[in-house]
Amino acid sequence: MPMRARDLHPLCCLPVDCPGGWCSAAAGDGARTSSPPPQPAPAAVAGLLHKWTNIGKGWRPRWFAILRGGLLAYSKIRRRAGAGSTGPAPDGGAGPRLIGPAGYAAAAAEDRPVGFVHLKISSFRESKSDDKRFYIITPTKTLQLRTNSPKDRVAWIEALVSARRESSPSGGLLYDQNDASFSTDRLRNRMHAEGLGEEVIKDCEQIVHSEFSQYYTQMKQRCEEYLSFLGSLPQQLEVLNEQDTTHAIRPGCSCSGHGKCSESSNTESSDDAGGQELGELSDEDDYNFCDTRQSFSDSAASPDLRMNCLNSSNNIHQYDHKSVESRSCKGDDEYLPLPPKRRTKLPEPVEKEKGVSLWSMIKDNVGKDLTRVCLPVYFNEPISSLQKCFEDLEYSHLLDRANDYGLKGNSVMRILCVAAFAASGYASSDGRPCKPFNPLLGETYEADYPENGIRFFSEKVSHHPMVMACHCEGRGWRFWGESNVKSKFWGQTIQLDPVGVLTLEFEDGETFKWSKVTTTINNLIIGRLYCNHHGTMNISGNRQYSCKLAFKQQSFLDRNPRQVQGIVEDNGGTKVATLTGKWDERIYCNVANDTSGVNACASGPNAEATLLWEKNKPPANPTRYNLSSFAITLNELTPKLKEKLPPTDSRLRPDQRHLENGEYDKANSEKLRLETRQRMARKMQENGWKPRWFDRDTEDGTFRYTGGYWEAREQGRWDGCRDIFGDNRASAVLPIADISSM
Repeated sequence: MPMRARDLHPLCCLPVDCPGGWCSAAAGDGARTSSPPPQPAPAAVAGLLHKWTNIGKGWRPRWFAILRGGLLAYSKIRRRAGAGSTGPAPDGGAGPRLIGPAGYAAAAAEDRPVGFVHLKISSFRESKSDDKRFYIITPTKTLQLRTNSPKDRVAWIEALVSARRESSPSGGLLYDQNDASFSTDRLRNRMHAEGLGEEVIKDCEQIVHSEFSQYYTQMKQRCEEYLSFLGSLPQQLEVLNEQDTTHAIRPGCSCSGHGKCSESSNTESSDDAGGQELGELSDEDDYNFCDTRQSFSDSAASPDLRMNCLNSSNNIHQYDHKSVESRSCKGDDEYLPLPPKRRTKLPEPVEKEKGVSLWSMIKDNVGKDLTRVCLPVYFNEPISSLQKCFEDLEYSHLLDRANDYGLKGNSVMRILCVAAFAASGYASSDGRPCKPFNPLLGETYEADYPENGIRFFSEKVSHHPMVMACHCEGRGWRFWGESNVKSKFWGQTIQLDPVGVLTLEFEDGETFKWSKVTTTINNLIIGRLYCNHHGTMNISGNRQYSCKLAFKQQSFLDRNPRQVQGIVEDNGGTKVATLTGKWDERIYCNVANDTSGVNACASGPNAEATLLWEKNKPPANPTRYNLSSFAITLNELTPKLKEKLPPTDSRLRPDQRHLENGEYDKANSEKLRLETRQRMARKMQENGWKPRWFDRDTEDGTFRYTGGYWEAREQGRWDGCRDIFGDNRASAVLPIADISSM
């Protein structure tokens, strides 16, 4: 009799052992016959439990029974028994041992099960916030259950653990391991009919027996490995559950194929991972999971397993970094938490954008002090330079991969991933015609992206010269640096020379430092505006390897622009690897003996090239500013986030917010007001103003993060953080008179 999909084992390996013909009763309507359904086999332990179904129906009573073979079945209670009715008598072994109230036993015995759980591959966990609640965790879902008393919870968990220990999955195998005999009579008779001699027939029989014996030995070995895997699965689940009990999952819904949603309880504490109903379904839903992923261990996401074949004919490999981006921080169960849903497009503009003539601007400002000229917001994009710093970390998964390689002792691949990360920061500059907003003195920006495993913070620490400092923490690494740009205007072009050092430090102590290359913006007045990055980037390490990346300067007739070529050398100057590609497309590498990769890959990768990095696809909703999908999320401001931000965060800047909303007149007036206010900042700095979250390092003179920001955010205390935007927020506003007196 065929079974429905929901009656199959969660791992699709063992059929559900349905005692007493329950599988037949659970089949579809078309499979039913007029014969009465068979009675289910007696259960060892049974009782009433309340099961969380979904946010609409909440807790519902279900009858749970532990059956033979370590199978847990549960059914709906459609008819309540009378107040004086009792369940089967447990004495004499005639019925199951009941836990909790017995009034539902008689009615529940007539209902067919709606779900099964194989205890052999399940783990159990008690709630820390509710002494009546516990969880049954399987590789595909989590059941959240509640008893009537703490004593019942203890009894249920003891019964489940005992049933799991006594169960054996060998009963569900499709063949008998001990039956290895077979007959060759038909083969012998056929060969006699063909007139073959007895010696030939015996040789053939011996060959058949030998082949079958080898095949049987292999199958038996695989069966033993499979049983060993099933036996160790609950222990793996329990270890994962206990690794980190403080990780909280944002309450959300997981929609089934019927459009129904199930959510976690809003009253559940953050230390109860099982309360977050990531894999939970209502009883009416089939086993349809939306974006459910499993992660039994962090090693399952190692770089070697994330590599898949891009082109089998030329042996080029591509790393599946999309899966790495969705990998969560270490959680307290076997599931990856749902990432925060971030926006995919900017708001629709309120006003129609007005064109601005650059020549008319120049004409209207002839003879004026250019330091007091306010450029219209038409030349800006709706992000600040602080947010632009975080945009360089769009491909932070390369640093995660570099950390993994280093822990495995592969230092060459580590520095190759670091080099690819350093070059990937330029990918978002392609086709960006507008400049970011210059931050105000003391302006900050935070970015918490748990789906990428990173937490970023930046602050404008100096106005003259303009310096921005940043600090980021990832999975096994830290990244910090400062940004300062010296500009040269050449009429039709402007040259930007970055000043400052970027530092990357891994948890094992290995450190890399580098500085950015020169950027030239062309066709400022006439022609299509475009930028080009050129120069040499030296990535120096404190251990064995260093790297030189050469960004080729684009010429007028260059048919293959935006090229990047690099060499990795050891301390003795020996070339150990090469890189090649384009900073706006992808980068390949060649390792070990083949050092001709740079020249061979001038027009494309050679047969031994490995793809290190590839630019993400453009957004489905393009904007006038040509922002990437990652950049679109940088200035997003939700009501929940607004409550936690300090009054200095870039998301609260009014002119930038008005520009994003398409309110251009308001954006221009606010930009003029803030720039007028900002001209007081130089006097503030001369009078001893100091940044709130960064301080100069006494050794190298660079700005380093002093700590305390995320702790203050958690407590909601922003003492000493003034409202630099002056938008009448609840926090104290620093008037211009106060600025003058500083």
